[in-house]
Amino acid sequence: MKISYNWLKQFLHLDWDAEKAGELLTDLGLEVEGIQSFESIKGGLKGVVVGHITECNQHPNADRLKLTKVDVGENQILQVVCGAPNVAAGQKVAVATIGTKLYNAEGEEWVIKKGKIRGEVSEGMLCAEDELGLGESHDGIMVLDSKLKPGTPCATLFEVETDQVFEIGLTPNRADAMSHHGVARDLKAGLMHQDITLELITPSASNFGVDVRTKRVEIKVENPELAPRYCGITISDVKVASSPAWLQNRLKAIGLAPINNVVDITNYVLHELGQPLHAFDLNKINSNKVHVKTLPKGSKFVTLDGIERELHEEDLMICDADKPMCIAGVFGGMHSGITENSTEVFLESAYFDPVSVRKTAKRHGLNTDASFRFERGINIEMCDYALRRAALMIKEIAGGTISSDLKDLYPKKFDDFQVFLHFEKVSKLIGQDIDREIIKSILTSLEIKVNNITESGIGLTIPSYRVDVQREADVIEEILRVYGYNQIEISSKLNASIASTTRLEDYKLQDIIGNQLVSQGFYEILANSLSNPDYIEHLEDLDKAHNVKIINPLSSDLAILRRSMLFSGLEAIAHNINRKQSNLRLFEFGKSYHHYGETREEQKHLSLYLTGNLMEESWRQANQSSDFFYLKGILKNIFDRLGIKKIKSAPAKSTIYSEGLRYTWNKKKLVEFGVVRSKIVKSFGIKQQVLFADIHWDVVLEAVQRTTVKFEEISKFPSVRRDLALLLDEKTSFNDLHMAAMQTEKQFLTNIDLFDVYTGDNLPAGKKSYALSFILENPKATLTDKQIDKIMTKLQNSFQKQFEAEIR
Repeated sequence: MKISYNWLKQFLHLDWDAEKAGELLTDLGLEVEGIQSFESIKGGLKGVVVGHITECNQHPNADRLKLTKVDVGENQILQVVCGAPNVAAGQKVAVATIGTKLYNAEGEEWVIKKGKIRGEVSEGMLCAEDELGLGESHDGIMVLDSKLKPGTPCATLFEVETDQVFEIGLTPNRADAMSHHGVARDLKAGLMHQDITLELITPSASNFGVDVRTKRVEIKVENPELAPRYCGITISDVKVASSPAWLQNRLKAIGLAPINNVVDITNYVLHELGQPLHAFDLNKINSNKVHVKTLPKGSKFVTLDGIERELHEEDLMICDADKPMCIAGVFGGMHSGITENSTEVFLESAYFDPVSVRKTAKRHGLNTDASFRFERGINIEMCDYALRRAALMIKEIAGGTISSDLKDLYPKKFDDFQVFLHFEKVSKLIGQDIDREIIKSILTSLEIKVNNITESGIGLTIPSYRVDVQREADVIEEILRVYGYNQIEISSKLNASIASTTRLEDYKLQDIIGNQLVSQGFYEILANSLSNPDYIEHLEDLDKAHNVKIINPLSSDLAILRRSMLFSGLEAIAHNINRKQSNLRLFEFGKSYHHYGETREEQKHLSLYLTGNLMEESWRQANQSSDFFYLKGILKNIFDRLGIKKIKSAPAKSTIYSEGLRYTWNKKKLVEFGVVRSKIVKSFGIKQQVLFADIHWDVVLEAVQRTTVKFEEISKFPSVRRDLALLLDEKTSFNDLHMAAMQTEKQFLTNIDLFDVYTGDNLPAGKKSYALSFILENPKATLTDKQIDKIMTKLQNSFQKQFEAEIR
């Protein structure tokens, strides 16, 4: 938000420089992010002086140029070449001397330099209006008053205004400070705390009066809950023209482009007092009726920017007897505003419901100065005063007459908030005792009314413009920001409470697994929980009916909460691949969101994403791509680290995968993982294989809680390894062999591993060869050859019986 220091000083006659005032504003919570200089004429006419043309002769080498001698004061005569048709001896003109910086209509800078034009030296430039930024005429040079003294700076003649403009980073709760008057009010409170008492000068509207009553407008509010207060007045015989220079300068300083005197006055009052106003052309209001109401869904309305918009049934509209004219509190209409031909004005000042305005603005993608203020909550008691102020300004500047009574529809008056402030609570929250007289003084400076004082606290009435101060804690915050955060002493004592937690807390387990994954080359990502509803089309097992929809989405691409962790990961992969990072190992702890009937459910996940090569390209080793078995090993390490046992596997059911596995624990899905279908991957512009694992973290937490850790002493006796090469049917899996072996020998068999697979020539059709290793160990004694041979025979017989395996 931009605040003009010159404008601010109309409310407070403060002689501080802008930097010092900015420091106090920042201390008060209105953080000044920067201070910019403003000049009503860019460059400030620095270097431009009054010159007297003493001679004007024909240029010897050009028919359309003149060679002049110009007296610029202090006995200095300059030779200037000029091509203006109206240049003549004896004129007083504006001369841009060497080194002067001028600016064109686009704001581009150019410097006056000494040079030769057609062989003759030119030591400056005689300026036209547009070259100095004083007008648009370029018909000839500016001819000034003949009484002016040569050498007089032109900046003193044309009243160039310079200003310092604060860029304030306003927090959303400070609706009271969204105007110059509001900022001045805060500044006054800060000055009072520094024992500097200044009067807050509020523009007077005491001379407001109705001139004639010839233009009565009927106002009807059909939705008073959406427009608790609505005021209107008519002004006749208005002459729409350009605004005076002072008004234009005020608006230009804060970045607004002047339009015409009526519209400029509404903008001026908006930024002066914080009350949005809207001016309608009364001659365009059918039947002189204004109805504040909602319209049926799908109604069409063309806004001021020329866009036809389709209205929602909850959009509050300002209408006449036949048609809508304005989206209340948001944006005006194309066919009801003030133009250069307008002579009758209906001026509106209202309080619209903040929630309603925000929803409407978001639905239509609009953000205006008016909606910015209405959304945060304006001062409802300001409506009539701001209307009187604007009406008087229009009457003064545009020559109008007030032609109706001020109509004020305010059926249910808002009550001011009542708060009781406990002195003990102030000390407890601030951490330091503040003198009670200082507290009372600060509250008074903030215009918070003190109703009563007791030994324990103060009864207070909060002014209507402080819509954000409703609780005791809010009042304490107000006291503290005026008292000064820097005035609070830092305690030498540090208080801390010891929390009773277990090693199985969610965040601790996330840290453990997160660190493990990072050590294996993974990078953690944090993706947006909002997702594109079109992604659901890729997965047949996700029903659209279970989507959690956003009521007012920022865009159609972010219209639902994510149902699957896959798509945000694919977005991250595509983003990185497009930036030449194709070897990726990513993980994310996050949630998915689901709507089942009347309930909504959040599910925790740990997701892993792999694509590209495992190692960077090197001459020392061949490239090895991330594959299914690498991902499977990563998952095994995770579950081993967490101590989760008794995991069962089955083929993946999700339509995400072209091939994959599902692990379950206690009949609950623990993880699904595998290769993502190429159709899904290609829809994100990814041309390489992507592997994805979706770990259900809620099940992990449950499994960890029910896992018991037992201490086992390391065996003192040696283990024994034996190998078997088996000829098997192609359909027999290693998992089948593993389960059969463990069931056959439960006592001494500790581990089984597959170390070679062979398929190809010299094998019967439909067969394959597996080479298995078996680790045998007796924790109480050394195994004998007889015991080992007996175990291996049992295993061979089991394999032959169950799988018709042959020993090779």
